[in-house]
Amino acid sequence: MPQVDVMDLEGKVVEQVDLPEAVFDGEVKLHLIHQMVKYQLAKRRSGTHSTKTRKEVSGSGSKPWRQKGTGRARAGDVKSGIWRHGGTTFGPKPRSYEQRMPKKMRRGALKSALNLKLKEGKLRVIADFELSEPKTKTVLGALNNLDAAGKTLLVSDVERPNFLTAVRNIRTAKPLRVEGLNVYDIMWHEHLLCTKGALEAIVRRLTL
Repeated sequence: MPQVDVMDLEGKVVEQVDLPEAVFDGEVKLHLIHQMVKYQLAKRRSGTHSTKTRKEVSGSGSKPWRQKGTGRARAGDVKSGIWRHGGTTFGPKPRSYEQRMPKKMRRGALKSALNLKLKEGKLRVIADFELSEPKTKTVLGALNNLDAAGKTLLVSDVERPNFLTAVRNIRTAKPLRVEGLNVYDIMWHEHLLCTKGALEAIVRRLTL
């Protein structure tokens, strides 16, 4: 059973916890991660784009000139797609981009993303994100102590108002409640920092 250090905000190891093999088995399925990211991005698309076809644009439906004898190309009406102000041919219409992905595959993708971060040494467990004062400087110092100065995802199991106030000034850090943990955010950020309580909640979520 793999183990991981639990550190405080000063970067000191306070204890070690076991990572259950039911979740952290070391298996990384990149195809599931890729499919899950596509699934999430597709759900974000509103699908409200729309263009007018030749029957929806305004204009006369009569033939602009006779068929033969003018020397011009044949034309049926001024709403043709090849005319200025005409309709759009095969343009987009409102639609849903949502994809189907079974729950078992979504869980497998989340497990793979967590195992990938652990394998890369980018997963760190923090005792707590509690701060006595809402100071951004304190959080920046903590991220440096934890060697997580890049794009960082901070996952907690409880809301810490002082911590949230301090983090919102850091553009490269994103605080997230454990209920909203997802594959896209894990892969977008270089580092994953989660509290011990959040780690326990993740394990419960993936082993039910």
